[in-house]
Amino acid sequence: MKTEVHAEMGRRGETEGWLETGDGFASDWEMKPIREVYRFTTKPRRRNVSKNGRVPFLPMDQIPIGCLRVSTYEERPSDKLTSGTYIENGDLLVARITPSFENGKQAIVDWDRPFGFATTEVIPIQEIKGISDKLFLFYLLLHPEIPSELAGKMDGTTGRQRLSKETLGSRIIPIPPLAEQRKIAGVLGLVQRALEQQERLIALTTELRKALLHQLFTQGLRGETQKQTEIGPMPGSWEVVALGSLAKVGNGSTPKRDNEGYWQGGTIPWLNSAKIHERFITEADQFVTDLAVKECHLPRVKPGSLLIAITGQGKTLGNSALISFETCINQHLAYAQFTSPKIVPEFVLWFMQTRYEHLRSISQAGGSTKGALTCGYLKTYPIPVPSLDEQREIVGVFAALDRKEKVHERKHATLTALFRTLLHQLMTAQIRVYNLDLSELPELGKDLVLSGGD
Repeated sequence: MKTEVHAEMGRRGETEGWLETGDGFASDWEMKPIREVYRFTTKPRRRNVSKNGRVPFLPMDQIPIGCLRVSTYEERPSDKLTSGTYIENGDLLVARITPSFENGKQAIVDWDRPFGFATTEVIPIQEIKGISDKLFLFYLLLHPEIPSELAGKMDGTTGRQRLSKETLGSRIIPIPPLAEQRKIAGVLGLVQRALEQQERLIALTTELRKALLHQLFTQGLRGETQKQTEIGPMPGSWEVVALGSLAKVGNGSTPKRDNEGYWQGGTIPWLNSAKIHERFITEADQFVTDLAVKECHLPRVKPGSLLIAITGQGKTLGNSALISFETCINQHLAYAQFTSPKIVPEFVLWFMQTRYEHLRSISQAGGSTKGALTCGYLKTYPIPVPSLDEQREIVGVFAALDRKEKVHERKHATLTALFRTLLHQLMTAQIRVYNLDLSELPELGKDLVLSGGD
Protein backbone atom coordinates (compact mmCIF):
# COMPACT_ATOMS: atom_id res chain seq x y z
CA MET A 1 0.00 0.00 0.00
CA LYS A 2 1.38 3.40 -0.98
CA THR A 3 1.92 6.21 1.49
CA GLU A 4 1.14 9.74 0.28
CA VAL A 5 3.98 12.11 1.14
CA HIS A 6 1.81 15.10 2.02
CA ALA A 7 -0.29 13.05 4.44
CA GLU A 8 2.64 11.37 6.17
CA MET A 9 4.73 14.54 6.51
CA GLY A 10 2.67 16.00 9.35
CA ARG A 11 2.05 12.87 11.39
CA ARG A 12 5.37 12.30 13.12
CA GLY A 13 7.75 14.72 14.75
CA GLU A 14 11.50 14.44 14.50
CA THR A 15 12.95 12.20 17.19
CA GLU A 16 16.25 13.36 18.65
CA GLY A 17 18.97 10.77 18.78
CA TRP A 18 17.37 8.17 16.54
CA LEU A 19 20.27 8.14 14.09
CA GLU A 20 22.68 7.45 16.94
CA THR A 21 20.79 4.87 18.99
CA GLY A 22 18.77 3.10 16.34
CA ASP A 23 15.76 2.92 18.66
CA GLY A 24 12.62 2.09 16.73
CA PHE A 25 14.40 1.33 13.43
CA ALA A 26 13.22 -1.37 11.05
CA SER A 27 14.28 -4.87 11.99
CA ASP A 28 16.22 -5.35 8.74
CA TRP A 29 18.38 -2.26 9.34
CA GLU A 30 21.75 -2.40 11.07
CA MET A 31 23.58 0.20 13.16
CA LYS A 32 27.31 0.27 12.38
CA PRO A 33 30.23 2.73 12.50
CA ILE A 34 31.01 4.42 9.20
CA ARG A 35 34.47 2.81 9.03
CA GLU A 36 32.93 -0.69 8.88
CA VAL A 37 30.69 -0.02 5.90
CA TYR A 38 32.72 2.60 4.01
CA ARG A 39 36.45 2.98 3.41
CA PHE A 40 38.64 6.06 3.52
CA THR A 41 40.62 6.64 0.32
CA THR A 42 44.37 6.17 0.57
CA LYS A 43 46.98 6.56 -2.12
CA PRO A 44 48.07 3.21 -3.64
CA ARG A 45 51.80 2.53 -3.32
CA ARG A 46 52.22 1.97 -7.04
CA ARG A 47 50.42 5.11 -8.15
CA ASN A 48 53.09 7.68 -9.01
CA VAL A 49 52.69 11.20 -10.32
CA SER A 50 55.08 12.33 -13.04
CA LYS A 51 57.49 14.93 -11.72
CA ASN A 52 57.12 16.96 -14.92
CA GLY A 53 53.38 16.48 -15.32
CA ARG A 54 50.29 18.37 -14.24
CA VAL A 55 47.73 16.97 -11.84
CA PRO A 56 44.14 17.96 -11.11
CA PHE A 57 43.69 19.76 -7.79
CA LEU A 58 40.45 20.63 -6.03
CA PRO A 59 40.60 23.65 -3.67
CA MET A 60 38.02 24.12 -0.93
CA ASP A 61 36.25 26.99 -2.68
CA GLN A 62 35.26 24.69 -5.55
CA ILE A 63 33.54 22.15 -3.29
CA PRO A 64 29.85 23.07 -3.37
CA ILE A 65 27.15 23.31 -0.73
CA GLY A 66 23.83 21.81 -1.76
CA CYS A 67 25.05 20.22 -5.00
CA LEU A 68 25.72 16.52 -5.41
CA ARG A 69 28.75 16.50 -7.71
CA VAL A 70 31.85 18.53 -8.44
CA SER A 71 33.36 18.36 -11.93
CA THR A 72 35.74 21.33 -11.81
CA TYR A 73 39.39 21.34 -10.83
CA GLU A 74 42.59 23.28 -11.27
CA GLU A 75 45.65 21.85 -13.00
CA ARG A 76 48.82 22.27 -11.00
CA PRO A 77 52.42 21.29 -11.81
CA SER A 78 53.20 18.12 -9.89
CA ASP A 79 56.58 19.45 -8.75
CA LYS A 80 54.83 22.48 -7.16
CA LEU A 81 52.28 20.38 -5.29
CA THR A 82 53.73 20.31 -1.79
CA SER A 83 50.59 19.16 0.05
CA GLY A 84 47.17 17.76 -0.69
CA THR A 85 44.80 14.88 -0.04
CA TYR A 86 44.89 12.07 -2.60
CA ILE A 87 41.43 11.49 -4.12
CA GLU A 88 39.96 9.29 -6.84
CA ASN A 89 37.17 9.88 -9.30
CA GLY A 90 33.88 8.91 -7.64
CA ASP A 91 35.02 9.65 -4.07
CA LEU A 92 32.68 11.38 -1.65
CA LEU A 93 34.59 14.37 -0.27
CA VAL A 94 33.51 15.67 3.14
CA ALA A 95 34.89 18.98 4.43
CA ARG A 96 36.51 18.47 7.83
CA ILE A 97 37.04 22.05 8.97
CA THR A 98 34.53 24.33 10.69
CA PRO A 99 32.22 25.86 9.51
CA SER A 100 32.41 24.08 6.14
CA PHE A 101 31.52 20.71 7.66
CA GLU A 102 28.50 22.00 9.58
CA ASN A 103 27.31 23.86 6.45
CA GLY A 104 27.21 20.63 4.44
CA LYS A 105 30.15 21.38 2.15
CA GLN A 106 30.59 18.02 0.45
CA ALA A 107 30.37 16.51 -3.03
CA ILE A 108 31.10 13.44 -5.11
CA VAL A 109 34.06 13.79 -7.48
CA ASP A 110 32.88 13.57 -11.10
CA TRP A 111 36.05 14.12 -13.11
CA ASP A 112 37.40 13.10 -16.49
CA ARG A 113 40.57 12.04 -14.66
CA PRO A 114 41.03 8.84 -12.59
CA PHE A 115 42.67 10.57 -9.63
CA GLY A 116 44.10 13.81 -8.34
CA PHE A 117 44.51 15.84 -5.17
CA ALA A 118 42.33 18.10 -3.06
CA THR A 119 42.76 20.47 -0.16
CA THR A 120 43.95 18.79 3.02
CA GLU A 121 40.70 19.98 4.64
CA VAL A 122 38.63 17.15 3.15
CA ILE A 123 38.12 13.49 3.98
CA PRO A 124 37.66 11.26 0.88
CA ILE A 125 35.35 8.26 1.29
CA GLN A 126 34.51 5.28 -0.93
CA GLU A 127 31.63 2.82 -0.81
CA ILE A 128 32.23 -0.90 -0.31
CA LYS A 129 30.80 -2.98 -3.14
CA GLY A 130 27.77 -5.00 -2.12
CA ILE A 131 27.52 -3.30 1.28
CA SER A 132 27.14 0.45 1.00
CA ASP A 133 26.15 3.22 -1.38
CA LYS A 134 28.03 6.55 -1.36
CA LEU A 135 24.94 8.53 -2.39
CA PHE A 136 23.15 7.21 0.69
CA LEU A 137 26.01 8.45 2.90
CA PHE A 138 26.04 11.81 1.08
CA TYR A 139 22.44 12.44 2.07
CA LEU A 140 22.74 10.88 5.52
CA LEU A 141 25.53 13.33 6.41
CA LEU A 142 23.12 16.18 5.60
CA HIS A 143 20.79 15.14 8.41
CA PRO A 144 21.23 17.93 10.99
CA GLU A 145 21.73 15.50 13.88
CA ILE A 146 25.01 14.16 12.48
CA PRO A 147 26.98 17.41 11.83
CA SER A 148 25.61 18.84 15.08
CA GLU A 149 26.87 15.89 17.12
CA LEU A 150 30.21 15.57 15.30
CA ALA A 151 30.92 19.31 15.51
CA GLY A 152 31.16 18.91 19.27
CA LYS A 153 33.99 16.39 18.81
CA MET A 154 36.24 18.51 16.62
CA ASP A 155 39.82 19.27 17.64
CA GLY A 156 41.72 22.53 17.39
CA THR A 157 41.39 26.19 18.25
CA THR A 158 38.23 28.23 17.87
CA GLY A 159 37.49 28.95 14.22
CA ARG A 160 40.02 26.35 13.00
CA GLN A 161 38.56 23.19 14.48
CA ARG A 162 38.77 20.02 12.42
CA LEU A 163 36.99 16.70 12.32
CA SER A 164 39.38 13.75 12.48
CA LYS A 165 39.01 10.73 10.25
CA GLU A 166 38.87 8.57 13.37
CA THR A 167 35.95 10.54 14.83
CA LEU A 168 34.00 10.45 11.59
CA GLY A 169 34.74 6.76 11.11
CA SER A 170 33.48 5.82 14.56
CA ARG A 171 30.12 7.58 14.09
CA ILE A 172 27.32 4.99 14.28
CA ILE A 173 24.87 5.24 11.37
CA PRO A 174 21.83 3.27 10.19
CA ILE A 175 22.49 0.86 7.35
CA PRO A 176 19.44 -0.38 5.46
CA PRO A 177 19.79 -3.20 2.90
CA LEU A 178 21.79 -1.99 -0.11
CA ALA A 179 18.77 -1.86 -2.43
CA GLU A 180 16.94 0.34 0.07
CA GLN A 181 19.99 2.60 0.48
CA ARG A 182 19.95 3.18 -3.26
CA LYS A 183 16.22 3.86 -3.40
CA ILE A 184 16.44 6.34 -0.49
CA ALA A 185 19.28 8.16 -2.22
CA GLY A 186 17.29 8.09 -5.46
CA VAL A 187 14.23 9.74 -3.92
CA LEU A 188 16.28 12.45 -2.20
CA GLY A 189 18.23 12.97 -5.40
CA LEU A 190 15.02 13.58 -7.34
CA VAL A 191 13.93 16.26 -4.89
CA GLN A 192 17.40 17.80 -4.89
CA ARG A 193 17.46 17.99 -8.69
CA ALA A 194 14.05 19.64 -8.66
CA LEU A 195 15.42 22.16 -6.12
CA GLU A 196 18.43 22.86 -8.31
CA GLN A 197 16.16 23.40 -11.31
CA GLN A 198 14.15 26.03 -9.41
CA GLU A 199 17.40 27.71 -8.31
CA ARG A 200 18.53 27.88 -11.94
CA LEU A 201 15.19 29.35 -13.01
CA ILE A 202 15.34 31.97 -10.24
CA ALA A 203 18.89 32.89 -11.31
CA LEU A 204 17.84 33.14 -14.98
CA THR A 205 14.89 35.38 -14.06
CA THR A 206 17.23 37.62 -12.05
CA GLU A 207 19.65 37.90 -14.97
CA LEU A 208 16.82 38.63 -17.40
CA ARG A 209 15.55 41.39 -15.12
CA LYS A 210 19.00 42.98 -14.98
CA ALA A 211 19.30 42.91 -18.77
CA LEU A 212 15.83 44.37 -19.25
CA LEU A 213 16.40 47.10 -16.68
CA HIS A 214 19.37 48.30 -18.67
CA GLN A 215 17.70 47.94 -22.06
CA LEU A 216 14.29 49.44 -21.32
CA PHE A 217 15.60 52.46 -19.42
CA THR A 218 18.08 53.34 -22.17
CA GLN A 219 16.16 52.30 -25.33
CA GLY A 220 12.50 52.25 -24.28
CA LEU A 221 9.89 50.22 -26.14
CA ARG A 222 9.32 52.36 -29.25
CA GLY A 223 12.63 52.01 -31.10
CA GLU A 224 13.31 55.74 -30.85
CA THR A 225 16.57 57.48 -31.56
CA GLN A 226 18.47 57.95 -28.30
CA LYS A 227 19.69 61.20 -26.78
CA GLN A 228 22.38 61.77 -24.18
CA THR A 229 21.23 63.07 -20.79
CA GLU A 230 22.66 63.59 -17.34
CA ILE A 231 21.62 60.02 -16.47
CA GLY A 232 22.90 58.46 -19.68
CA PRO A 233 21.32 57.60 -23.05
CA MET A 234 17.52 57.43 -23.29
CA PRO A 235 14.79 57.69 -25.97
CA GLY A 236 14.47 61.11 -27.55
CA SER A 237 10.87 61.71 -26.46
CA TRP A 238 11.54 61.07 -22.78
CA GLU A 239 11.89 63.98 -20.34
CA VAL A 240 14.24 64.17 -17.36
CA VAL A 241 12.75 65.87 -14.30
CA ALA A 242 13.71 66.20 -10.64
CA LEU A 243 12.11 63.75 -8.22
CA GLY A 244 11.02 66.70 -6.12
CA SER A 245 8.83 67.95 -8.99
CA LEU A 246 6.97 64.65 -9.05
CA ALA A 247 6.65 63.94 -5.35
CA LYS A 248 6.88 65.30 -1.84
CA VAL A 249 10.19 64.08 -0.37
CA GLY A 250 10.93 63.65 3.34
CA ASN A 251 12.07 61.14 5.92
CA GLY A 252 10.78 59.62 9.11
CA SER A 253 11.74 59.18 12.76
CA THR A 254 11.98 56.56 15.49
CA PRO A 255 10.03 57.16 18.71
CA LYS A 256 11.99 56.42 21.88
CA ARG A 257 11.94 52.72 22.57
CA ASP A 258 11.88 53.17 26.35
CA ASN A 259 8.60 55.06 26.19
CA GLU A 260 5.90 52.38 26.36
CA GLY A 261 3.26 54.93 25.46
CA TYR A 262 4.79 55.14 21.99
CA TRP A 263 4.79 51.41 21.27
CA GLN A 264 2.58 49.34 23.57
CA GLY A 265 -0.79 48.65 21.94
CA GLY A 266 0.21 50.56 18.82
CA THR A 267 -1.94 50.11 15.70
CA ILE A 268 -0.25 52.48 13.24
CA PRO A 269 2.25 50.71 10.91
CA TRP A 270 5.89 51.75 11.28
CA LEU A 271 8.72 50.51 9.04
CA ASN A 272 12.48 50.28 9.49
CA SER A 273 15.05 50.04 6.71
CA ALA A 274 15.18 46.21 6.83
CA LYS A 275 11.82 46.17 5.03
CA ILE A 276 13.31 47.91 1.98
CA HIS A 277 14.54 44.58 0.56
CA GLU A 278 10.97 43.40 0.00
CA ARG A 279 10.65 45.79 -2.98
CA PHE A 280 6.83 45.75 -2.69
CA ILE A 281 5.99 46.19 1.00
CA THR A 282 2.50 44.90 1.83
CA GLU A 283 2.55 44.73 5.62
CA ALA A 284 4.34 46.07 8.70
CA ASP A 285 6.04 44.13 11.47
CA GLN A 286 6.00 46.98 14.00
CA PHE A 287 3.37 49.48 15.11
CA VAL A 288 3.31 52.79 16.99
CA THR A 289 0.58 54.60 18.90
CA ASP A 290 -1.34 57.77 18.11
CA LEU A 291 0.64 59.40 20.92
CA ALA A 292 3.92 58.61 19.14
CA VAL A 293 2.66 60.08 15.88
CA LYS A 294 1.53 63.26 17.64
CA GLU A 295 4.45 63.89 19.97
CA CYS A 296 7.23 62.71 17.63
CA HIS A 297 5.71 64.42 14.59
CA LEU A 298 5.83 61.23 12.51
CA PRO A 299 4.80 61.72 8.88
CA ARG A 300 2.02 59.42 7.65
CA VAL A 301 3.29 58.20 4.28
CA LYS A 302 0.48 57.42 1.82
CA PRO A 303 0.03 54.16 -0.14
CA GLY A 304 1.88 54.12 -3.47
CA SER A 305 4.81 56.10 -2.12
CA LEU A 306 8.42 55.22 -2.86
CA LEU A 307 10.79 54.50 0.03
CA ILE A 308 14.57 54.87 -0.33
CA ALA A 309 17.15 53.66 2.19
CA ILE A 310 19.35 56.69 2.85
CA THR A 311 21.67 54.99 5.34
CA GLY A 312 22.42 51.40 6.22
CA GLN A 313 24.96 48.66 6.52
CA GLY A 314 25.68 45.98 3.94
CA LYS A 315 23.42 46.20 0.90
CA THR A 316 20.64 48.31 2.43
CA LEU A 317 21.73 51.84 1.47
CA GLY A 318 20.44 52.82 -2.00
CA ASN A 319 17.65 50.24 -2.18
CA SER A 320 14.08 51.29 -2.95
CA ALA A 321 10.60 49.87 -2.38
CA LEU A 322 6.93 50.78 -2.84
CA ILE A 323 4.38 50.65 -0.02
CA SER A 324 0.77 49.56 -0.46
CA PHE A 325 -0.59 51.00 2.81
CA GLU A 326 -0.33 54.15 4.90
CA THR A 327 2.60 53.94 7.29
CA CYS A 328 5.21 55.75 9.35
CA ILE A 329 8.91 55.16 8.73
CA ASN A 330 12.18 55.54 10.59
CA GLN A 331 14.89 58.12 10.06
CA HIS A 332 16.96 55.81 7.87
CA LEU A 333 14.30 55.89 5.15
CA ALA A 334 13.26 58.70 2.84
CA TYR A 335 9.88 58.76 1.14
CA ALA A 336 8.70 60.17 -2.17
CA GLN A 337 4.92 60.70 -1.98
CA PHE A 338 3.87 61.19 -5.59
CA THR A 339 1.78 64.26 -6.41
CA SER A 340 2.20 64.46 -10.20
CA PRO A 341 -0.39 62.83 -12.50
CA LYS A 342 2.22 62.20 -15.20
CA ILE A 343 4.17 59.51 -13.31
CA VAL A 344 3.47 55.85 -12.53
CA PRO A 345 5.03 55.02 -9.12
CA GLU A 346 6.03 51.49 -10.18
CA PHE A 347 7.93 52.97 -13.13
CA VAL A 348 10.03 55.09 -10.76
CA LEU A 349 10.64 52.06 -8.54
CA TRP A 350 12.05 50.03 -11.43
CA PHE A 351 14.15 52.97 -12.60
CA MET A 352 15.60 53.30 -9.09
CA GLN A 353 16.67 49.65 -9.29
CA THR A 354 19.09 50.74 -12.02
CA ARG A 355 20.46 53.52 -9.79
CA TYR A 356 21.46 51.43 -6.77
CA GLU A 357 25.21 51.59 -7.37
CA HIS A 358 25.04 55.26 -8.27
CA LEU A 359 23.20 56.14 -5.06
CA ARG A 360 25.73 54.22 -3.01
CA SER A 361 28.61 56.05 -4.67
CA ILE A 362 26.87 59.40 -4.09
CA SER A 363 26.50 58.59 -0.39
CA GLN A 364 30.29 58.58 -0.17
CA ALA A 365 30.65 61.83 -2.08
CA GLY A 366 28.39 64.80 -2.84
CA GLY A 367 24.77 64.68 -1.70
CA SER A 368 25.69 62.91 1.51
CA THR A 369 26.38 63.45 5.16
CA LYS A 370 28.62 60.86 6.84
CA GLY A 371 27.86 58.18 4.30
CA ALA A 372 24.14 58.94 4.06
CA LEU A 373 21.94 60.33 1.32
CA THR A 374 19.99 63.49 2.12
CA CYS A 375 16.41 64.43 1.32
CA GLY A 376 17.74 67.65 -0.21
CA TYR A 377 19.79 65.64 -2.68
CA LEU A 378 16.95 63.23 -3.48
CA LYS A 379 14.63 66.14 -4.33
CA THR A 380 17.01 67.05 -7.16
CA TYR A 381 17.53 63.46 -8.30
CA PRO A 382 16.83 63.14 -12.06
CA ILE A 383 13.99 60.81 -13.10
CA PRO A 384 13.14 59.82 -16.69
CA VAL A 385 9.52 60.43 -17.70
CA PRO A 386 8.15 58.81 -20.88
CA SER A 387 4.46 58.85 -21.82
CA LEU A 388 2.06 57.26 -19.33
CA ASP A 389 1.29 54.47 -21.81
CA GLU A 390 4.97 53.56 -22.18
CA GLN A 391 5.48 53.73 -18.41
CA ARG A 392 2.61 51.28 -17.91
CA GLU A 393 3.93 48.92 -20.58
CA ILE A 394 7.40 48.87 -19.00
CA VAL A 395 5.85 48.29 -15.56
CA GLY A 396 3.87 45.38 -17.07
CA VAL A 397 7.06 43.70 -18.30
CA PHE A 398 8.63 43.74 -14.83
CA ALA A 399 5.37 42.74 -13.12
CA ALA A 400 5.25 39.61 -15.28
CA LEU A 401 8.86 38.78 -14.36
CA ASP A 402 8.07 39.32 -10.69
CA ARG A 403 5.15 36.91 -10.87
CA LYS A 404 7.33 34.32 -12.55
CA GLU A 405 10.04 34.68 -9.92
CA LYS A 406 7.52 34.33 -7.07
CA VAL A 407 6.21 31.08 -8.58
CA HIS A 408 9.75 29.64 -8.62
CA GLU A 409 10.41 30.86 -5.08
CA ARG A 410 7.23 29.20 -3.79
CA LYS A 411 8.15 25.93 -5.50
CA HIS A 412 11.66 26.15 -4.07
CA ALA A 413 10.32 26.69 -0.55
CA THR A 414 7.93 23.74 -0.89
CA LEU A 415 10.66 21.45 -2.20
CA THR A 416 13.06 22.54 0.55
CA ALA A 417 10.51 21.62 3.21
CA LEU A 418 9.80 18.32 1.46
CA PHE A 419 13.51 17.47 1.26
CA ARG A 420 14.04 18.10 4.98
CA THR A 421 11.01 16.02 5.93
CA LEU A 422 11.94 13.13 3.65
CA LEU A 423 15.57 13.24 4.76
CA HIS A 424 14.56 12.72 8.38
CA GLN A 425 11.72 10.26 7.90
CA LEU A 426 13.50 8.07 5.33
CA MET A 427 16.74 7.97 7.32
CA THR A 428 14.90 6.98 10.49
CA ALA A 429 12.54 4.47 8.80
CA GLN A 430 9.48 6.47 9.80
CA ILE A 431 8.60 6.18 6.11
CA ARG A 432 9.82 3.17 4.13
CA VAL A 433 10.90 4.09 0.65
CA TYR A 434 8.97 1.18 -0.88
CA ASN A 435 5.72 2.67 0.44
CA LEU A 436 6.42 6.16 -0.86
CA ASP A 437 4.31 7.77 -3.60
CA LEU A 438 5.61 10.95 -5.18
CA SER A 439 3.03 11.01 -7.98
CA GLU A 440 1.28 14.06 -6.52
CA LEU A 441 4.39 16.20 -6.87
CA PRO A 442 4.29 17.40 -10.51
CA GLU A 443 7.58 19.28 -10.12
CA LEU A 444 9.33 15.93 -9.94
CA GLY A 445 7.79 14.52 -13.10
CA LYS A 446 5.35 11.77 -13.85
CA ASP A 447 7.90 8.93 -13.86
CA LEU A 448 9.09 9.51 -10.30
CA VAL A 449 6.64 7.19 -8.54
CA LEU A 450 8.36 4.62 -6.35
CA SER A 451 6.23 1.71 -5.29
CA GLY A 452 6.59 -1.92 -4.37
CA GLY A 453 6.60 -4.28 -1.45
CA ASP A 454 8.65 -4.34 1.71
